[in-house]
Amino acid sequence: MKILVPVKRVVDYNVKVQVKSDGSGVDIANVKMSMNPFDEIAVEEAVRLKEGGKATEIVAVSAGVTQCQETLRTAMAIGADRGILVETTEELQPLAVAKLLKALADKEQPQLIILGKQAIDDDSNQTGQMLAALLGWGQATFASKVVIEDGKATVTREVDGGLETVALPLPAIVTTDLRLNEPRYVTLPNIMKAKKKPLETVKPADLGVDVTPRLKTLKVAEPPKRSAGIMVKDVAELVSRLKNEAKVI
Repeated sequence: MKILVPVKRVVDYNVKVQVKSDGSGVDIANVKMSMNPFDEIAVEEAVRLKEGGKATEIVAVSAGVTQCQETLRTAMAIGADRGILVETTEELQPLAVAKLLKALADKEQPQLIILGKQAIDDDSNQTGQMLAALLGWGQATFASKVVIEDGKATVTREVDGGLETVALPLPAIVTTDLRLNEPRYVTLPNIMKAKKKPLETVKPADLGVDVTPRLKTLKVAEPPKRSAGIMVKDVAELVSRLKNEAKVI
């Protein structure tokens, strides 16, 4: 079984981002970039499936600027066998990414595609669902447990009311939630080995996909500052302020 794992290069989750002075976007110049944490969980799950004898090959895929090669090398250091970079300087929106992944899935013919449920930069939570629709495959989103057996995937999903377990035939799409696993620490020997693994670079035009943005960002602004808290003398004053000032009771 071949597994395709899309990974995205994003601003590291430890970095506090700043809005550009002209409000055109977020300033990412000279900030640390890393693999989207949800995608890292997806890579780890694919590697565990391979270690369990359920998969034979893991292909990591990324789309974006040349520096995305670093993200793919990280995926290969975790355990992916090879990487594919769809290189473009265009702003990639969820539908464009889904179309690129659909073209690669048609080419690679994987039996399973595992990707993060969302990216921590735009929080769109759309690509996995769009890809499933384009391919016509079953999907299991927000996975906290994945079992592959007898040509089907049994997935435990995180839903508002608790947990839901679904079974779907392969090929299928699975998007990962935080509780699915804890990614392994990448060791130096594996980082060195990853440098020798094959990495293919293609352009969107090679896949026959138009990635022209369909949405335009008009303005980016920081959320309003929270006002300072106040001290109250007793419960009576607290209730009075909640009722008369905050008007929440």
